[in-house]
Amino acid sequence: MKRISRTILVLTVASLAMSALQYELLNAQTMNLEPGSPAPEFEAMNAEGELWRSADHVGKKILVVYFYPGAMTGGCTDQACNFRDDRTKLTEMGAEVVGISGDPVSNLELFKRVNNLNFPLLSDEQGIIARAFGVPVRGGGTITRVVDGEEEVLTREISTARWTFIIGLDGTIQYKDTEVNAAGDSKTVIEAIENMVGK
Repeated sequence: MKRISRTILVLTVASLAMSALQYELLNAQTMNLEPGSPAPEFEAMNAEGELWRSADHVGKKILVVYFYPGAMTGGCTDQACNFRDDRTKLTEMGAEVVGISGDPVSNLELFKRVNNLNFPLLSDEQGIIARAFGVPVRGGGTITRVVDGEEEVLTREISTARWTFIIGLDGTIQYKDTEVNAAGDSKTVIEAIENMVGK
């Protein structure tokens, strides 16, 4: 009986230690980027299952990088659709947008297709890119949505905070917003770029 109790105790301690480690890993931040900091170089699979590299874009256009908690959720849909609707304006300003979340590619494909999104969505399932930008990461979850009469189950292992960055042509962070208003983010970004260009 004592051996069983000792085994249970060891397993419990090990389980608690593993949970603490997982929490620590989820919340570990590798950088604290501020305006003027060099932007991290990153790459990830997009909604089409193709590799997208920041090195192919930084320096050619102003790059808006926004992190959002999860595909097909209310605030994230509002945010994405407003960036979609403002894409022409942003393009005229010499800017392009990329959205990043902890969703797998399959979730992103559905999210992009359902909402006719016209910019890249990247899959950061391990939160590697988020941590490189200093964005808080927490556990994910599962949601269910009905699309074309079919029930779709979307699961992600992590969720990131909703933060937005603008990378200038010189490759540095020009703008950082850690208190993003989802529905108004695209308009706020446009104003920020106008101020950048007007300097």
